[in-house]
Amino acid sequence: MLGPKGSLVRPTSDRVREALFNILGQDLSGYYILDLFSGTGSLGLEALSRGAAYAVFIDNLNASIALIKKNIERLGYGPLTRVLTRDLTRGIPWEHEFLKGPFDLLFLDPPYALDIAPQLIERMPTAQRLAEGGRVVIETDKKTDLPLSLSRLSRVHVRAYGDTKITIYEMGD
Repeated sequence: MLGPKGSLVRPTSDRVREALFNILGQDLSGYYILDLFSGTGSLGLEALSRGAAYAVFIDNLNASIALIKKNIERLGYGPLTRVLTRDLTRGIPWEHEFLKGPFDLLFLDPPYALDIAPQLIERMPTAQRLAEGGRVVIETDKKTDLPLSLSRLSRVHVRAYGDTKITIYEMGD
């Protein structure tokens, strides 16, 4: 997979990605994936390699969008993907036709300094956009502590890997 050439994109390390998918499971057959602040697209592409049916990638950097598209093309996932250029600091464009969902797995990896993941999740129309039992994976710096619950989501897993912390929420009743 192609990686970034500058410092604006901070891809999830191989170690963190491997650990994350050990937690999420090896078989993601039929999953619908939403990869926000996608960077290189590595998380969504990894999910596709494990059987996911569809993935939407959103980032606002032109360099990231070009990189995601190249990686999709190299891996042959074009028919299973959609790529959007959006500034997610203004919110997730839920009205867009690609985002009707429901999604089974949502990856959220904003720049650590922004600390906007909780606000984006709180504003998400959870019941319409996340499948029952759906999970949200938020990547932050190791010092960030996210709440036990966000909207209708319950925190089910937290683990730090070096400077990175992964927090997983699950949709419940």
